[in-house]
Amino acid sequence: MANVSIKEVARRAGVSIGTVSNVLNHPDAVAVATRRRVLDVIAELGYVRNDSARQLRAGRSRTVAMVALDLGNPFFTDVMRGAEIAAEGAGVNVMIFNSGEDVARERRHLDILNEQRVLGVLITPVNETHDARLDQLVEHGIPVVLVDRGSGSHHRCSVAVDDVLGGQLAADHLRELGHPRIAFVGGPLTIRQVADRYAGFTAALASGPEVRLVATTNLTVAAGRTAGQEIAELPAAERPTAVFCANDLLALGLLQEMTSRGVRVPHDVAIVGYDDIEFAAAAAVPLSSVRQPREQLGRAATQLLLEEVNEPDRHEHRHVVFRPELVVRQSSEPVPTKRRK
Repeated sequence: MANVSIKEVARRAGVSIGTVSNVLNHPDAVAVATRRRVLDVIAELGYVRNDSARQLRAGRSRTVAMVALDLGNPFFTDVMRGAEIAAEGAGVNVMIFNSGEDVARERRHLDILNEQRVLGVLITPVNETHDARLDQLVEHGIPVVLVDRGSGSHHRCSVAVDDVLGGQLAADHLRELGHPRIAFVGGPLTIRQVADRYAGFTAALASGPEVRLVATTNLTVAAGRTAGQEIAELPAAERPTAVFCANDLLALGLLQEMTSRGVRVPHDVAIVGYDDIEFAAAAAVPLSSVRQPREQLGRAATQLLLEEVNEPDRHEHRHVVFRPELVVRQSSEPVPTKRRK
C-alpha cells in the first residue's frame, strides 16, 4: 500500500488540507460533523501522520530506528555499534529503543515509529508470534529488517546466526572433554535463539552423555545465579560436571554462584557461555563462549535496510546467516579425569 497523503484525505473528505491539519492538531477548532467526516476518511484510507516530514524538508539528518530486545545485555550494545557505523557512513542517524522483552512496550515503540515515518526499522522481536505492526510499517513504505532473528517472510530481510550450529559446537567441546553429565541452562524456550541453541546441543549429545535442562525465566545474570543454586543443591551423583548456558550473562551468574559456594571452575564444573561479550574474557575465570559476530550483525542489517530505502523497486529481500565459532578459555579447559566420577 502506498503512503496516503494529507492531500488525499482532504480530497476524499471534501475539505481543505488546513482543515485536516486542524482535525489532527486542533480538533476543537473544527465543527463536530466535519471532524467526524475527516476522521472516518483517515480510518478508511489508513492515513498515518508524518511527524518527521517537516524535519526532512528542513534538511535534518535522516533517521532509522533500532528496537533492541534488551539493552542491558552487552550483545545488543555491540550490535547497535555495528549498526551505527554502517548508518553514519551513509549519512543516516540511528535512534535506539529498548523493548525490554516486553511485547506491549515493543508495540508502543512501533506505533511511534510508524507515526514518525522513520526511514526504516531494525528490530529483534520479543517473540516469534507474527505482529501485524511490522506489516503496517512495510505498507507505509518503512522497510523492516529482523536482527538476530530468521524471517520466514518474503516481505522483509533478516540477519541471524546459526544458533543450532552454535549449540552443537558447545556440546561437541564438552563431550570431547569427557564430561559424563552436562546441563543446559537457559529459557524460556519460546525465544527462538534459546530453542535453537538447545536443539543443536541436545542433538549433538543424543547418544550420550546424560543431559539435564535447567530452565530459566530470562537470560540475566540473576537467572544464572538462581540456576547455579539449583545445580549446587543436587546430589553429588546427579550434579552436572559441565554446563552450557544460553548466553554469557547466564554463564557469568552461574560462575559467580559456583565461586561463592567454593565450587571450582573448571575442576568441579566446566562452563561454556554464548555470545562472547567483552565481559566473558574478563571474568575471574575467563569464560569459554560461542562467539557471534555481533558488530557484523548490526552492519549487515543496516546495509540491507539502506539498500531497500535507496532502491525499493530493485531491492531483493535476503536472509543472511552467519556461522558462530567456539572460543575456548579457562572455564572449560581439560582437567584430570579422575574427578569426573
